[in-house]
Amino acid sequence: MRAHAVLGAGDWDEVLEVDQLLLDFDQRFRRRIVLTTVAGASVTLDLPHAVRLRDGDGILLESGSMIRVCARPEPVHEIAASPALLMRIAWHLGNRHLPVQFAEDTLRIRADHVIAAMAEGLGAKVRPLDAPFDPEPGAYAAGGHHHHGDEDGHEH
Repeated sequence: MRAHAVLGAGDWDEVLEVDQLLLDFDQRFRRRIVLTTVAGASVTLDLPHAVRLRDGDGILLESGSMIRVCARPEPVHEIAASPALLMRIAWHLGNRHLPVQFAEDTLRIRADHVIAAMAEGLGAKVRPLDAPFDPEPGAYAAGGHHHHGDEDGHEH
């Protein structure tokens, strides 16, 4: 199977889904690669530029069928605190250019004992868990897909 396009979550008809890809955060920034689906099939992803695949995205096959992208559970830390403290912690995480997943009342980061200790030192509760990690794509990622040349979007 060959794939040549990605459609964002909610932008494709789920009736067309024929399989799924279970990928962790690092595996979801791709341009050209052979991947193995949940059912064991090989699919060649061949995109014009690298994109950040998000949970729920659909990979369009040449046949017109779709393969759903699913975020694989991985070690993360969930940070809980008051809204004001969460904003302060989010600032610290952004200042370190860390990917962050935002929920209504928590932040989720990749497991990192140093950052967890920082958040706890500021007064947050940090809970380690294995869960899908689907962080915010960033303000410069068009359509939710991260595809510019510089890794974090600006020069240093």
